[in-house]
Amino acid sequence: MGKEINKKIVFEDGTEFLGTGFGSDVEKVMEIVFNTTMVGYQEIISNPVYTSKMMLMTYPLIGNCGIVDEDFEAKNTAIGGLIVREYNDSPSNFRYSKTLSELLEENNIPAIEGVDTRKMFKKLRDEGLGKVIITDINTPTNEAMDKIKNTIIERNLASKMASKRWYARTSKHTFSVLAIDCGLKKSEIKALNDRSCNVTIMPWTITDEEIRFINPDGVYITNGPGRAEEAQVVVDKVKNLIGKYPIGGTGLGCQIIALAYGATTSCMKLGHHGFNHPVKNLINGKIETTNQSHSYTIDKNSIKGTPLEITHINLLDDTIEGIACKEDRAVGVEFHPALKASGENISFYDQFISLMKEVKNA
Repeated sequence: MGKEINKKIVFEDGTEFLGTGFGSDVEKVMEIVFNTTMVGYQEIISNPVYTSKMMLMTYPLIGNCGIVDEDFEAKNTAIGGLIVREYNDSPSNFRYSKTLSELLEENNIPAIEGVDTRKMFKKLRDEGLGKVIITDINTPTNEAMDKIKNTIIERNLASKMASKRWYARTSKHTFSVLAIDCGLKKSEIKALNDRSCNVTIMPWTITDEEIRFINPDGVYITNGPGRAEEAQVVVDKVKNLIGKYPIGGTGLGCQIIALAYGATTSCMKLGHHGFNHPVKNLINGKIETTNQSHSYTIDKNSIKGTPLEITHINLLDDTIEGIACKEDRAVGVEFHPALKASGENISFYDQFISLMKEVKNA
């Protein structure tokens, strides 16, 4: 017996995709984004980068691993909605504590399955990202389109990510790192802890006096949702830190560093969302396969006239994936760095550590 078709996704132009609802039974208007990753859906839906986004998973089967409490990237489930081809509500995983549908229902997140995700992704590929609504199957198309048109998408989401001060310590630490929280993932802090760093996590509202009191060996700007231009408070803060401390940043943090030096960013048609983006390291010529989740890119022309150099490029579209300023000991990458580098590649985190070592040994 087939599942009841009771929900639909409606695009701004009126295009409809029908399916079966699961998770929370609510109507929402959101910006749609996609991810091509084959595994790790729990890490994706809890990644703060995707806060309030409608997530389209291109891999056809989702839910078969359930939800594992230890595998969240953040304390809260980030996405606003979920679209999948086939949902499995009977996980086969001895570690799972609840199903994906149960998690979504607990967090008031609607989802839909049975959708032709291949056709939907082709539409996004050809036309670019935009707004959609998940609604009841009986909602008139014109009504759904009006709701999309009249809904204003919330901006400056990084300011909503700010956590209270907290600490992530490790035994026999070598460095003290201040992380300015714009929407961090647990794996970012783990990478620093694994490299003998005690990390103090502070909200983006931290004052210059508080930074001087902490007196870190380095400052790390976390990843997060939205556009760097919308986080001008953090950009201004980083401007004041340049040259005083080694600075590192990933994703949004990298873009914030670029803006602090006078560069700009622009919105990409599709963005980079998946685990298979080839990136070339221009310093050593090596190529890495990277995990990415950003919709904005640093403008190449805006780098000219700044002390920044481009260190990484995306081999698919030649966009900037990494920047550095040797004189000021600042470094950033657009992608999610591997926790441990493979082969002859040098992890971003090891590069950040080397900058702090330079200062300590000076």
